[in-house]
Amino acid sequence: MGINEELNEIKSLLKENDKEKKEKKWKLPFGKKVSNGQKKKGYVTLVKLFINGAVEFKKVRVEDQTLIEDDVPRLSSAGYVFYFNKNPYIFLPEWNVEPFTPFSAKEDFKESITNGTNTVGMSLLLARMLKTQALQKKQISGIVKWIFLAIVILGIGYAFISGAI
Repeated sequence: MGINEELNEIKSLLKENDKEKKEKKWKLPFGKKVSNGQKKKGYVTLVKLFINGAVEFKKVRVEDQTLIEDDVPRLSSAGYVFYFNKNPYIFLPEWNVEPFTPFSAKEDFKESITNGTNTVGMSLLLARMLKTQALQKKQISGIVKWIFLAIVILGIGYAFISGAI
């Protein structure tokens, strides 16, 4: 066998392998796709990007151009929504309150620190605020007051009937 024949044989084997390998279509995880009715109510698929490179998919509702994720309000105006196969997506890094396009991840992290939109201390601040807020004393509900009043009136009425008073 000559070199040309061996190369042709290798090429034919590679072509056969390519035909055998089928490309799988990428699909969303089960239950994360937004239906048409949910789109009308303001739901989008949130693609949350973590610092370690992991990704989490969620369905969230956008209200007043914001969404709440991890007890932190995040911006979600129309400019941040992407459409793929007629489904709305928002790509949200966990370190920023502003969503971004997937093409600017490194610059986005640096910008979030310089602009002050980074969420690193946000959860600590919220926990501190909740801890220091003045709590109101719980008031007695209306039903408990009426029951107490009825017991007192019945006791006085029984005292009159039995002749104790």
